[in-house]
Order: sequence, then structure tokens, then C-alpha cells
Amino acid sequence: MKLPEKPIGWTKVLETEYQALFEIIKERNLMDHILEFNRRYLYWSELKYRLKDSSEMKYVWTFMKLLRNKRYESVPFKPIKLKYSLLPEFSGKLHHFDKFLAGNIEIQTKDLGLNKSYIVNSLMEESIASSVIEGASTTIKIAKAMLREKRKPKTKSEKMIVNNYDAMQFIVSQKNKPITPRLLLEIQARITKDTLNDPKDEGAFRDSNDIIIGDGLNPGVIAHTPPDHKDIPRSIDEFCNFANNDSEEFIHPIIKGITLHFLLGYIHPFNDGNGRTARSVFYWYMLSKGYWLFEYMAVSRRIVRSRNNYDLAYLYTEYDEMDLTYFIKYIIQCIDDSLNDLLEYIKQKQQEQAQVKHIIHEIPGLNLRQAMILEEFMKNPNKTFTIKEISETYKVVYQTARTDLLSLAEKRFINKKVSGKTFVFVFNGLNT
Repeated sequence: MKLPEKPIGWTKVLETEYQALFEIIKERNLMDHILEFNRRYLYWSELKYRLKDSSEMKYVWTFMKLLRNKRYESVPFKPIKLKYSLLPEFSGKLHHFDKFLAGNIEIQTKDLGLNKSYIVNSLMEESIASSVIEGASTTIKIAKAMLREKRKPKTKSEKMIVNNYDAMQFIVSQKNKPITPRLLLEIQARITKDTLNDPKDEGAFRDSNDIIIGDGLNPGVIAHTPPDHKDIPRSIDEFCNFANNDSEEFIHPIIKGITLHFLLGYIHPFNDGNGRTARSVFYWYMLSKGYWLFEYMAVSRRIVRSRNNYDLAYLYTEYDEMDLTYFIKYIIQCIDDSLNDLLEYIKQKQQEQAQVKHIIHEIPGLNLRQAMILEEFMKNPNKTFTIKEISETYKVVYQTARTDLLSLAEKRFINKKVSGKTFVFVFNGLNT
């Protein structure tokens, strides 16, 4: 990613070229461009390829900022002066999220056909994707198999994913508790366990300024310099107060959660694990505010697919007078895309459930879970499954998973084999 160009000082243009500004906007019929660019909430450098005359940029940008300045909402977080605009497109999506992601859990889980295995899958997807964002290298298939089989990680990348999975499960258990500095340290410690060069950085705030965020493609170029480490205790206290308490001026919970996500990344309170902790806290906040369907979603998977835009959303915000609108716009789109992913996933699973019901109808003596397990074997006829993997996937105790597999083996749908000291099972076919 190439660092974006920082915007010009628009207030100076307004002060020194006030008359010329309005004359040029009017003479060249630039107002339609200005309104369209603001509707799309373009950044300064994005104007370059959309205006025929580059000399118009400073005037168009100044007028864009003049209009934006009238719409800003301030964020009640004293250490950092953040602001944002409630774009018209936000209202529709936030309303949709409110209806769909925070509805009656009993009704929606029944209507959607959701079950525990969906949660397991989404937690795995989120853990893997959030780790990949920070440099973990593996395939989703291998990573999921490792988590399901509870296999000991062999590489740093695998350890990052296992840590993230543990942290995500921990976050779910903490959703009804307030965020505290100690809880933040606990999340970071779980995320970074046994992966840092200096173990003392696990579960500890940074105590120096020997950390910068650079431009990966241009060594030596600094993208972001975090606030002084001496300010971290106060900033984190303010962060927790902001997260736990509703201000007098209403901030939509999803916008507030996105703000928390940004703030942790910006403050960079740890020597490592800041991004993963920030995404975990966002996840925690959404669950704590009743957006229970987030437990079935993997927003980080969408971030992986547009990682460059994720970084740019951070930088646009910082470079453009701490205007959080860019970051909010990006994350809202990721949530929307993730929700669509979930709906597609549910549709696929409902088709699979129809197949399971067919299996039960054709093969008497199977319960629903056994039919689902057999259907999984049918989808992966060459794969070997362990009892641990089935236990983790279907969230049943080891003995229940063992009984299910032995029952299927007894009916000769699957074969039981020995690999080392472990029983493994492989599909045998439906013809007995």
C-alpha cells in the first residue's frame, strides 16, 4: 500500500481565496461534483482522477470540507478529538442491522435454522481471518482442521490462530461484563501467548515509544506514530469509561463499537496484538449491546478481502483532521457484506439439512446429529475424522461423539481405523 497524500489546509484556502473560491465553483459548474464527491465521501487524493483540471482540486476540496464541517458529530473522548458525519447511507444500513442482528433470538434462530455448529464455524473463521490480517500464513482448510482436531500448533502462524480462537471464545463469555484495563490486558495476553519475542509484552501495556507503524512497501516511511506511552493509562481509563457508559448525546451502538475499534488501533497500547485486540473488543461490544447474530458472523474475513482499504480507512481518518467517517463507512460495508455471507451460508446449510432429513428418512435408526455427521463424511469421502474433531464441531462431549461414530461404524457407513494411538474414521458408503 502506498501512503495517501495528506489533504491541503482547506481553512487557509477559505481565508486567503474566499472570493475566488465561490467564483470558480460557480463559473465552472463544480457544485454537482462537490455534492457527488461528498455523497461518496471521497478523500482528498481521490479527487485527482475525477477532475479534468487539477487546479480545481483545492477549491472543490475546500467547499467539500466546508459542507462537511456543518454536519460533524463529535465523539465524547477527551484524549483524542474525533468527529464523524452520519451519511444518509448509514441510516438505512444501521436500521437493517438493528432489525436483523439484534432481533428476538428465539424467533430468529428458529426461523434461520441456526445451531451451535454455525457459531463454531464463525468463531473459527473470525479467528483465522483476524490472524491473517496480522501476517499469519495458512489456508482456511488447514487452520479449521487444526482447531477442530485440537491439534497442537506447529508454527507461529498456527499459534496465532489458536490464540485468537481462544480469545474469541473468552470474549463471548465476557459479553455481559464491563470492559476494564485488566480485561483488555487479558485479551491481549491470550492473543499473543507464546508468539512474542519478549514474553514480558504479553498482558502488558507498552512502556516506551519504540514503536511505529510503517508503510510495508516503503521501508523507513512512517504511516502512524502512536501517542506517547505515558498517556496510555489515562487514555485506556477514558476508553473504558467511553465503552461502558452512554453519553448524553446518543451514539448508535454500531458506530460506537466501530469507534472503539479505531481508538485501540490508534492508541496502540501494546507492543503487539493491537489490531487483533481492537477487532476482539469490537466483537465484544456488539455482543454486549444485544447484537447476538455477530456471534455467527466473521467480519474480519471481509477485512482480509479488502485489507488495503482497511489500512487506508485508518489513514484517511488520521490525515483528514480525525474524521472517523471514512473508517465507519468501511466497517459498515464489511458488516453488510459479512451479513450477506451469513445468509448465503445459511441457505447452503438449509440445503444440506434437507439432505440430512433425506438420509434420516432413508436410513432408520439415525438421530439428527448422527445424520449430520454422516452427511459431513459424505461431503469429504477421503477425509479421516477423529472423535475430538466431531466433538468440537458439533459441541458435544467426547463420549457422545464417540458413541455417534461407533454407531455409524457398526452400521458400516464409516470405517474405524487406528492411526498411532488414535481412532480415526473414514466414509465407507451408504450401501451396506
